[in-house]
Amino acid sequence: MITADRLHTVEEYYFSKKLREVNALKAAGAPIINLGIGSPDLAPPKAVITAITDSLSDASAHKYQSYQGLPALRLAMANFYKAHYNISLNPQNQVLPLIGSKEGIMHISMAYLNQGDAVLIPNPGYPTYTSVTKLVGATPVFYDLNSTSNWQPDLVSLEAMDVSKVKLMWINYPHMPTGTLGNKKILKGLVDFAKKNEILLINDNPYSFILNNQPSSIFNVEGAEQVCLELNSLSKTFNMAGWRVGMLTGAKAHLDNVIKVKSNMDSGMFYGIQKGAIEALNSSKNWFSDLNLIYSERRKLVWELATALNCTFETNTSGMFVWAKLPRGLKSEAFIDKILHDYHLFIAPGTIFGTNGEGYIRFSLCAPSESIELAIKRVL
Repeated sequence: MITADRLHTVEEYYFSKKLREVNALKAAGAPIINLGIGSPDLAPPKAVITAITDSLSDASAHKYQSYQGLPALRLAMANFYKAHYNISLNPQNQVLPLIGSKEGIMHISMAYLNQGDAVLIPNPGYPTYTSVTKLVGATPVFYDLNSTSNWQPDLVSLEAMDVSKVKLMWINYPHMPTGTLGNKKILKGLVDFAKKNEILLINDNPYSFILNNQPSSIFNVEGAEQVCLELNSLSKTFNMAGWRVGMLTGAKAHLDNVIKVKSNMDSGMFYGIQKGAIEALNSSKNWFSDLNLIYSERRKLVWELATALNCTFETNTSGMFVWAKLPRGLKSEAFIDKILHDYHLFIAPGTIFGTNGEGYIRFSLCAPSESIELAIKRVL
């Protein structure tokens, strides 16, 4: 059978391929320490586990669920935005629960992109923006982020581009992989740019509570509600990556378009997961401070590890990664392969996030302090 042409535009996800190599080494007895993947190793709040367990005996627990989620879940998401971002959302039509925010990238793209349309994508940035754009037949147009601009978009360069075919623009602050926070002035400029050029601007915002005392939303920018959507997730904030709970927020007209796609792609989120998500979203602020104490300790150790590998890095960042620059002349993928085989330590190469990631590596904080300390001993 001949596959669809779209498969020729993408490759298997890097971590899907690389983890086979890592797991093969582990199976052969290599004591691999994995600092490559942003999959939280900590548990969700205890009340979340209790909520899903208790829900299993509910009369509607095992039925198909609403495509738009339980009303109580949408209300909890709206209340979460009000409590933490000071953003008022109508839970009836401005909040859409997702089976993970990654699916939202596909649903938005399918709702708005035709073959030949263009999409502005950050370089470096989350690889899924590019792969989904290609899968739906649109064209990725990359805009540069680099250290000289503190990984912020250059508004002058954007204005000079031909954006006549651009329908969507992806931004991601706090930024992955660099951990840079969004610059308020530049974010306002991006909103104005989107209005001027009739572009839908989407902020992917799953890291705003990790090592960040001032979480923000794109909707904190004046006028953003007219031209923006925002993806958010419980994966990192509440250690629920495997639960697959995300949300899309924005104007009713935009969410209605996405629902047309989503309702043909799934049959609702499992009831118990929704009940657990409600409990998570109602967590006290102590949850965030306690979680960040752990990540802060781990980050200091990763800084020590990066220094031992002769890398340099910024300390005024957020999120669950450390973005580090290699010594001059070293290539990212060759470096991480050497580290993997010499020290049994897996780190992500910067190149998987775009060409501007060459010469950088990304450490994850999703490993116990004891494992990071062991990695330091191996390197020293």
